[in-house]
Amino acid sequence: MDVVVQRVRTSWTKKSRGGFEAARRNAAATAFLLPPGLSAALHEVTMRESDSFEPRAQVQDLSAPGTILREVDGLLRVDPPEVSKFAMPRRNQRPPAVRLAPGQWLQWQINYRFVGRCDGAWSYRLETFNILYGSAMPDVFLGVPTRHMDERQALR
Repeated sequence: MDVVVQRVRTSWTKKSRGGFEAARRNAAATAFLLPPGLSAALHEVTMRESDSFEPRAQVQDLSAPGTILREVDGLLRVDPPEVSKFAMPRRNQRPPAVRLAPGQWLQWQINYRFVGRCDGAWSYRLETFNILYGSAMPDVFLGVPTRHMDERQALR
């Protein structure tokens, strides 16, 4: 399957919910250049408040892209991203799967709030999945996606 997934995870705490820190967080990119020659792979980029939202990237195989990808009748079927049962808000109703033709790409965004087990402190995460069905140029995700799914919700 000729698919490239870029999963961008941005994580923060209460410290970055307002003021200057929130501006830094909101300025964090949701798409990045791909490594040259990448095909059938997961390009994972993480940005954490504790690292001043500096991007850290790694390339992995497509065994666990965070969503189910299948080829059906010449199209790529992308099911909604997996959600943690420990995350809030609860998402009891999810959008339907998205189908992509060769050369199309999808950006799917979803956010979460978590409660710390020991201290009860809240933490937050935004996940952006950029998914291309076909061959990837390094700048493919820097343009406008063919499809966009937005599951972001108010996190309090």
